[in-house]
Amino acid sequence: MSNASGRFESQQREPFDDGWSDTDRTPPKLKTTLIKDSSRSIISTNDSPDISFDKSINPYRGCEHGCIYCYARPSHAFWGYSAGLDFESVLFFKPSAAAQLEKAFRKPGYRPEPIMVGANTDPYQPIERRLRITRSLLELCWKFKHPVMVITKSASITRDIDILSELASRDLAKVALSITTLDRKLSRAMEPRAATPERRLEAVRELTDAGVPVSVMMAPIIPGLTDHEIEPLLARVAQAGAQNAAYVLLRLPLEVRDLFTEWLEAERPAAAKKIMSLVRQTRGGADYDATFHKRGVGEGPVAALIAQRFRAACQREGLTRPRHQLRTDLFKRPLAEGRQMSLF
Repeated sequence: MSNASGRFESQQREPFDDGWSDTDRTPPKLKTTLIKDSSRSIISTNDSPDISFDKSINPYRGCEHGCIYCYARPSHAFWGYSAGLDFESVLFFKPSAAAQLEKAFRKPGYRPEPIMVGANTDPYQPIERRLRITRSLLELCWKFKHPVMVITKSASITRDIDILSELASRDLAKVALSITTLDRKLSRAMEPRAATPERRLEAVRELTDAGVPVSVMMAPIIPGLTDHEIEPLLARVAQAGAQNAAYVLLRLPLEVRDLFTEWLEAERPAAAKKIMSLVRQTRGGADYDATFHKRGVGEGPVAALIAQRFRAACQREGLTRPRHQLRTDLFKRPLAEGRQMSLF
């Protein structure tokens, strides 16, 4: 993968072929650089009509999974880093995330609403095994009985089944797990450091068995590359116990377009032009359209056929149960450490 300079930088880097060939399909081991994120706020808000939540927390910026299609890649340019390899290896982390969230919860005017953890980058990427920031956020939500949602493509989420099941027993937690393909070889190439499809399906089963409501996101669906898997993937998802499923059509904003096409020409050279033609047919002839109500599902006959097939498969597999509603009425502020209860 290339590592071109961020679009805001005064100096630009160009890729250079030094003659080495990568014959080993094992993804390269990148040296991870951690940078402390000193943001003063922890809860992000949005007013997008395309997503079902308006509050989110991202424990990390950048993601070690290295998914070539990740729509979050361009955000790294805001901090002077590349959307390419820098995005996968230069990570910002929030060590005080739980303390900041508790401070927000304790504000007198705070009103509880479900918070999504991991809306931008994965909260269970490999570094979480050591830093445990996501774990600390879940523990705080349990302490305050605050509703929380988690989205991930990592099987590592099963580490926290104990606390997720406690939250779910009070209707305070649900999980969305992203499964893009059942093809191990394609998954390895496209999502080099993410869990295998089989492990993600196992995670769906384990979470379901523990009483945690699970939805599955087929995200993204790539026309001409993964859309033929809609039916078999949803069948496997249903067998694993998921309650419902949704999808996002491939998005190619800013630098993601060039990174994806570079990857596609290397991994699928014979089919690259056809795949990009189908992608453009879902975007009005362009590589991408960020218009609300279109960016997630596209438009045109190809997009319409994908939507029709997905709906039909969900109906057939019983993946149309109502979205699990989380409670907000259980929220309470425990006595702060070192504080006494009021006499009145």
